[in-house]
Amino acid sequence: MSDQVILTTGIYDMIKDHVRRKKVTQQEEELLLEELRGAKQVRRRELPNDVVTVNRRVKIMDHTANKEEEYIFVSTDKKNNKKRKSSILSDVAVATVGRKVGDLITWPFRNGEKKLEILHVEEFHQA
Repeated sequence: MSDQVILTTGIYDMIKDHVRRKKVTQQEEELLLEELRGAKQVRRRELPNDVVTVNRRVKIMDHTANKEEEYIFVSTDKKNNKKRKSSILSDVAVATVGRKVGDLITWPFRNGEKKLEILHVEEFHQA
């Protein structure tokens, strides 16, 4: 997890606020603050297409459970579980945001540590 995360300034501020409001565990807080310290902030149009962020469809391999999952990360007001749209502040989004295809992440989720791999990221357009 030593790779630098790449975030838009808006997402950077949103995660910082999420941590400040104590919406994450102590272990997650330490990891997130460390990531934010070394994060590269870019404008939305400068964000590479293979980086996890809002309005992206993301395929993730959970090596701990040995299963593949697909998520659509959207802004918090557009989340819709029936349509498989998850908030960018959901646990899995917070663990992977700013990461790119091929990254392996070990993350301390509330129900135990998981090892995730980002398999695919693509733009998602609201219908």
